Amino acid sequence: MAFYTALTGLAGAQTEMATIASNIANVGTTGFKRSRVAFGDIISTSPLQNPNRIVGSGTSVRSISQQFQQGPTETSTSALDLAIAGQGFFTVKSGAGGISTHFTRSGSFAVTAERFIVDTQGRRLQLFPTTTDGNVQSTDLGSTIPARLPLSSGTPQATSLVKISANLPADAPIIANKPIYTPSNPYVFDRNDPSTFNASTSTTVYDSLGNPMAATVYYVKDSAPTLPDPVHRWTARVFVGDTEMNVAGAPGIAMAFDTNGVLTSPAAPFPFDPFTPPTGGAAFALAIDHGLATTQQTGPFSLALIEQDGIPSGQLESISIDTSGTMKASFSNGEVQTLGKVALATFSNPQGLKQTGDASYVGTPESGEPIVGEAGRNGIGTILSGSLERSNVDLTVELVALIAAQRNFQANAKAIETDSTLMQTIINIRS
Repeated sequence: MAFYTALTGLAGAQTEMATIASNIANVGTTGFKRSRVAFGDIISTSPLQNPNRIVGSGTSVRSISQQFQQGPTETSTSALDLAIAGQGFFTVKSGAGGISTHFTRSGSFAVTAERFIVDTQGRRLQLFPTTTDGNVQSTDLGSTIPARLPLSSGTPQATSLVKISANLPADAPIIANKPIYTPSNPYVFDRNDPSTFNASTSTTVYDSLGNPMAATVYYVKDSAPTLPDPVHRWTARVFVGDTEMNVAGAPGIAMAFDTNGVLTSPAAPFPFDPFTPPTGGAAFALAIDHGLATTQQTGPFSLALIEQDGIPSGQLESISIDTSGTMKASFSNGEVQTLGKVALATFSNPQGLKQTGDASYVGTPESGEPIVGEAGRNGIGTILSGSLERSNVDLTVELVALIAAQRNFQANAKAIETDSTLMQTIINIRS
């Protein structure tokens, strides 16, 4: 009988050493939680047995449980490296249609060729759907969506208004442009000839498809003040690409400044006729607004402001995730889009979870149903972007435990050896 009793001790010590060895081997595994073996003694009794004469029958492994204490965090350079400060697990799904749900503390996520955010096993990180302002629409596990990065964002908007604030030189020479070339009037405006205009400036405008086009304004001084006409007169010729903007076939914006250099005309944005760009976009109308800040003063031509209201399609530039798990994408057109909120889950009994490898788990009847919620609420921890949770294995503790398990194994082996010696002595007596 003592053989089998000691044998259970050997098996238990061997299981404990294997568990400790696994802990030590995973000291560098992100999100790993150390395991601990729980033993229980084996007692065999009968109703008529004296309770003061009961001898144990050995030991058995009752459980190998995960210890979910927080592991240390380390910083990284990736915004998709996530750690949970407190309780909770990331929710990831795999399989056709995402039917297999796993829970993990390992927040080392990456992006696939299809732009899905996945863990090291290719399972997709789950988000709660949100409104555009970041409010969660549903925290039900079945309503989560896979995190996916968009390539572009926003509907392009054709430019309708260009605002310009500039100073035109008061001492600029008068260029007497003629609308049509004739032998007696050989001077004609030519945007490729700098001698036919006094100054120019340009900006980028967009068609309805978001295609960029160069818009250039050329300023030509027409006349200086006279007694009959006491204003400075200029003409602004506007080109988008190679197309000049017109109003009923007539080009240019007639500009007038008083003797103090204040712009008196036009006093409102100047609209041109709609035109169809060669880029394939829809026809759109453009207006130029020189505002009240455009002046004619001493000094060279200078530009204080030029802006337009068109919006191209934005290209993805960066991803950010705040402590509440809100994931936002920033685009080159200045737009910021909320993609969702990282879905976290807790369990009534985390030690009842079943390990599936790579610091991930699935629910069991012992763990209870997952309690899904937002980070920072209802006891769920917050999210640290640009951080990873390291293993919670303490090498010092594990090595000491390994020595104790080894001694335990040796003691049980000695018990078997002793029992074997006693059995041999008894056999020798009988013989």
